[in-house]
Amino acid sequence: MVMERSCFLLSITFLLVLQLQYSSIGTAGAAQTNITTDQSALLALKSHIPSDPHNILVNWSTTTSVCNWVGVTCGARHLRVSVLNLSYMGLSGTIPPPLGNLSFLVELDLRNNSFHGTLPKELSYLHRLKFINFGYNNFMGSIPSWFGSFPKLQNFSLYGNQFSGSIPTTIFNLSTLQLLDLGANKLSGAIPREIGNLTMLKAIRLDSNKFNEIPQEISFLHQLEKLYVQFNALKGPVPVAIFNMSSLTTLTLFRNSLSGGLPDNIWQCTKLLTLSLGENNFSGSIPKNIGNSTMMKEIFLNYNTLTGTIPDKIGDLPNLEILSFVGNNLNGPIPSSIFNISTIREMSLSFNHLSGSLPANIGLGLPNLQRLYIAANDLSGVIPNLSNASMLARIDLGHNSFTGFLPSTLCALTNLQSLRLPNNNLTIDTSTPEANTLSCLANLGNLTRISMAANPFNARLDDSFRNCSTSPLQYIYLYNCNMRGNIPIGIGNLSGLINLNLGYNQLSGSIPTSLGRLGNLQALFLNDNKLRGYIPYQLCQLDNLAYLYLGSNKLSGSIPSCLGNRTASLRNLSLESNSLSSTIPSTFWRLAYILHVNLSSNSLIGPLSQDIGNLKVVLEVDLSNNHLSGIIPSTIGVLQNLANLSLANNNLEGPIPSAFDGLLSLEQLDLSRNNLSGVIPKSLEALSLLKYMDLSFNRLQGEIPTGGPFQNFSAQSFVSNKALCGAARLQVPPCKNDTPEPNWRKAKIIIPLIISVILFVACISIFVLRRKRNVEVAREATSLPQLLWRRVSHLELLRGTNGFNENNLLGKGGFGSVYKGTLSDGIDVAVKVFNLQLEGAFKSFDRECEMLSNICHRNLIKIISCCSEVDFKALVLKYMPNGSLEKWLYSQNSLNILHRLNVMIDAASALEYLHHGYSIPIVHCDMKPSNILLDDDMVAHVADFGISKLLGGGDSNTQTMTLATVGYMAPEYGLEGMVSTRGDVYSFGIVVMETFTRRKPTDEMFDGEMNIKQWIANSLVLPDGKIDEVVDANLLGIGAEQEDDDLVRKRDCILAIMRLALTCCAELPEERISMKEVVATLNKIKTKFLKEAAARRGVLLNRPLV
Repeated sequence: MVMERSCFLLSITFLLVLQLQYSSIGTAGAAQTNITTDQSALLALKSHIPSDPHNILVNWSTTTSVCNWVGVTCGARHLRVSVLNLSYMGLSGTIPPPLGNLSFLVELDLRNNSFHGTLPKELSYLHRLKFINFGYNNFMGSIPSWFGSFPKLQNFSLYGNQFSGSIPTTIFNLSTLQLLDLGANKLSGAIPREIGNLTMLKAIRLDSNKFNEIPQEISFLHQLEKLYVQFNALKGPVPVAIFNMSSLTTLTLFRNSLSGGLPDNIWQCTKLLTLSLGENNFSGSIPKNIGNSTMMKEIFLNYNTLTGTIPDKIGDLPNLEILSFVGNNLNGPIPSSIFNISTIREMSLSFNHLSGSLPANIGLGLPNLQRLYIAANDLSGVIPNLSNASMLARIDLGHNSFTGFLPSTLCALTNLQSLRLPNNNLTIDTSTPEANTLSCLANLGNLTRISMAANPFNARLDDSFRNCSTSPLQYIYLYNCNMRGNIPIGIGNLSGLINLNLGYNQLSGSIPTSLGRLGNLQALFLNDNKLRGYIPYQLCQLDNLAYLYLGSNKLSGSIPSCLGNRTASLRNLSLESNSLSSTIPSTFWRLAYILHVNLSSNSLIGPLSQDIGNLKVVLEVDLSNNHLSGIIPSTIGVLQNLANLSLANNNLEGPIPSAFDGLLSLEQLDLSRNNLSGVIPKSLEALSLLKYMDLSFNRLQGEIPTGGPFQNFSAQSFVSNKALCGAARLQVPPCKNDTPEPNWRKAKIIIPLIISVILFVACISIFVLRRKRNVEVAREATSLPQLLWRRVSHLELLRGTNGFNENNLLGKGGFGSVYKGTLSDGIDVAVKVFNLQLEGAFKSFDRECEMLSNICHRNLIKIISCCSEVDFKALVLKYMPNGSLEKWLYSQNSLNILHRLNVMIDAASALEYLHHGYSIPIVHCDMKPSNILLDDDMVAHVADFGISKLLGGGDSNTQTMTLATVGYMAPEYGLEGMVSTRGDVYSFGIVVMETFTRRKPTDEMFDGEMNIKQWIANSLVLPDGKIDEVVDANLLGIGAEQEDDDLVRKRDCILAIMRLALTCCAELPEERISMKEVVATLNKIKTKFLKEAAARRGVLLNRPLV
């Protein structure tokens, strides 16, 4: 019995073991099958990625386990792919439907690549997904509604794509969602009310879109901590309900069009840390209960129209770190309580109407203060002791009414970088050398900027800069300070100096030759002093000098001939009102890029050289009040940009050159008080911009022209000449046209006339013969379509674009849409259809359109035609088959350094022509990669130039603000609506940075104080290797097999390009270079790069074979 029982138990055990073995084999087989499915899905993705510049996916093959593939993580339980992370890998391609077979996927992260196209619906099968991030790719179109089918989704980001339309309501079915990030797209309309359903949300980012309304239902999100809706089109008052969200820590709504008063219940958000409502249209006063938000760290209410006083209760914010009320209409004293907030790091109260004085020991309660900005107010009293605020790096108290001595306690601020105190009533204590504050400031180890202009210092300059050999100073502004004494030789030791402005003082002595050691100096202003002696030739050693102002002194001698060697840098030269003598050196006319020349009121002699025509881009020439002789060179007529010309009060003789009709930009012409003779050329009637002309006190004769600008000139323009005649209003006798002439005089007229007729007939005959030949040649070339201006009907455009079919859509912008089309004569074109809802636009569309069509340059998009009807307006442009630079940067990314450099040179050349090559400077206003298009030969063409002229009435801030794009616009454009060619230079600099870094200026990494400009600047001051972390890795080829000297060559080229870009993006418009200089510098960089490449190829070819 026992034996039978034992056998039975043994049998049962054996069967169980067999079952377990078969079970494990089956499980392994199932797992093998499932992981094969994942493998197939991922290989399908790899096949849709044509560009993998870093060979990231090289180990994605059947010979390697899927779970060991780069970017792939498998779950320990099911051995299935649970995480796919390909972020920041530089991949380009599309997403295939089989990716939806990764049924165990929990995280999908594809951010910061160049994926494009549409997202397949099959992704909706991934029901386990908790994390989706498609940020910074090039997906476009509407956001797919199936994104609402992920029941476990917690984090969802589509930031930095080109999705448009509204947010699909299905998104708000994601009941577990905690982060929603749809920022930096092209979404519009109202934020849907259904957003209130996402009760688990903790953060919402909808910034940099075109949303116009926040719904009240957002207040249902009781767990929401962060809400970002800046850079949108929100208008009207802020929904009060927002501030009922008790968990809110960050609210950012700046740069919208919100209006009305600030809600009182803002300060009920007791957990609020950051409140950013700047750059809106808020009015009224700051609520007095502001002190209730005791957790608050940052408050930005800058650039609104707030009035009233700053509430005392603001001192009740014990954690406040940043306070910005800049650019409002606040008045009254600054509450003393504000100076007891020990945590504050930045206080910005500039550009208001604040009054009163500052507390005597302001620094005691502000130990962490780093930036203090209270400029442009009505403050008075003395500047207090700031020495206890030892962290201070930047101070701006300019444009107030401070009095008393410049405090020596400033010298205790060892972290100080910038000190701005201009336009006050400060003086300097000169009782002892030790008391001279300027002297000790010059030796602060971190100070780079001193700006104290327009203060009555009444001190000697040579006592102020004695021992400053190690000073990092870059900018010194001490003009109009009643400074006396000599310019100290020690200033020549400030090797980092970029701008030295000592104008409008009482300085005497000579200009020290030591200034020639300031190798970085770009601007030297010593005008309106009492300086004597010669202009030292050592100034010619300043390779970067662009502005040289030495006017209104007592300088003597001749103009240094070596100044002509500063062709590449010198832009403004002012030597007027001195005692300079001798002739103008012949080398002077080599300054081909100079813009302003003023040599007036000296004792210069000799004739004017014909080489004056070499100053191709000059805007102003003033040589008046000298002793110049000879005739006026006719070559002046080629200076098409010249706006002001004065040769008055010299000894010039001969006729006024008829070639002056080429001065198409001339606005002011003064040739008075010379010995000019002959007639006034009738060709001057063509100078349509001429507003002022003075030809008085010469020996001119004949009829005064009557057309063009001459209709507006008075008798004062022609007084005291020899024998002028004309209209009675000009106080000259009438011209006698009917007086009989002697036969000999008639013969002198008739004979040349007959000769002229014969020559004319001969020319006509030659012209007809040549035209006949040209017609025959043209018949052989009929296959080449001629892009001549012609009208195009709405019907022709409808047919050519298949009824403006979506399949023909090339892109959408702020002003309308662009479609590809084919005209009836077979020419492929791009049709830009304007949005007629733009308020006040198109007042002179037809005239401006035809004018723009006449602007021809190889790097500007050719405007072929326009179509203008009451309810339809469009431009017909030459089609660019290779699309935009933006597409090449973020979709294909196959451009090497030389490609990108060539594109930048092309774009810069286009801007140079718009700014300097046309009779009236044209400001582009919206320079960005999407407006740089590439033809079949990859030559760049700039688009959308002159849009402001087409819209009409572009003088209003509202309209000009619609032209620029966030991230590319110059600071003065964004803050004040100031439009100028300098703004284009800034935008171009940003485009250069983006082109070589492949980072948009709106990248999410650029927030707070960090922007693309600062990011680049930081990389340049660090060791060379740091530039590798900034530029597009594809350009340097790091990791690829290459010689060290090849990497150095590429790095040097990019460093030079980035330095140029930063120069373009100078904060102040007047500190930016012109596009002429940009083009010249880029060509230099390219030439050096190619020469070094050729030299390296030569070295490689000459190596011995091993």
